[in-house]
Amino acid sequence: MNTEPLFIRNPDGEPTHVVLPVAEYEALVSALEEAEDIAAFDAAQAARAAGEELVPIELVDRLLAGESPVKVWREHRGMRQNKLAEAAGLKQPYLSQIEAGKREGSLDTMARIARALEVDLDDLVPGARE
Repeated sequence: MNTEPLFIRNPDGEPTHVVLPVAEYEALVSALEEAEDIAAFDAAQAARAAGEELVPIELVDRLLAGESPVKVWREHRGMRQNKLAEAAGLKQPYLSQIEAGKREGSLDTMARIARALEVDLDDLVPGARE
């Protein structure tokens, strides 16, 4: 059995494709996946060292699904609604309405919530700047 790769060449003689045994192909795919995992781990370590917060994919999925960023971040921080309202200097019913999408908080209000949640204002109001 030949284990050497077979090069398929164009009319000019330049290689355009390679045929190789399945076991070698699978070994290459496995090595690539391992290298990608190592690179992702290294990037996460560098982000942590730079003081960046890493968040679970579930949080990202909830935000992408359109859930209230205030509620998602509050729950991620393990805060009850009344504690966040207190920390942001708001009344709990007002915060509840913001989380439910029934009211929009002013930029100042959202900045206070962001500070209480220890997130950037952009995490709650995309495109906003403090």
